[in-house]
Amino acid sequence: MNIGLFFGSFNPIHTGHLIIASTALNNLPLSQVWFVVSPQNPLKKNQSLLAADKRLLLVQKATEDDSRFLVSDAEFNLPIPSYTIDTLNYFEKQYSEDTFYLIMGSDSFLQLPQWKSYKELSEKNIIVYQRPDYIIPETTLAANITLLKSPLLNISATSIRDLIKDGKNIKYLVPEKVQQLIEQGNLYK
Repeated sequence: MNIGLFFGSFNPIHTGHLIIASTALNNLPLSQVWFVVSPQNPLKKNQSLLAADKRLLLVQKATEDDSRFLVSDAEFNLPIPSYTIDTLNYFEKQYSEDTFYLIMGSDSFLQLPQWKSYKELSEKNIIVYQRPDYIIPETTLAANITLLKSPLLNISATSIRDLIKDGKNIKYLVPEKVQQLIEQGNLYK
């Protein structure tokens, strides 16, 4: 089975994440997309994160109605900070019959040389979606890298957190179930 691995802190998960995952499933030979919730991004050491278990719950609620989406807490059981290459190697060992594809934004893709085991990682199957201000020309990509033709969305978890702090409405930016959990739990205030 071909599986897309969508890593992220998902702080919080938003509609943009779901559109990217759905677009990948609809346009590429993937059977599933796994949302891999990262407890801490090693490149964002000072990032203030909602507790990992709460972010995991938000992702579970956001994806529970689509059987093509799975949520993984594998990185919760790995040393922190967790590194993509270590988690990917773990998945490849655990699910050796499956083929994995990393799904990442063009902003992250351009930072790949800073990642642990960059050379090994750059040889893996990678699906890149464009992010505003980080456009990558298709002609520069190696054969193992696929540029996902997806809507160019300018939605960020940071802007959503800022809206929440300012008491603004986040309807349509996050799934309804996620909005309800955020409001009920008084999260991100």
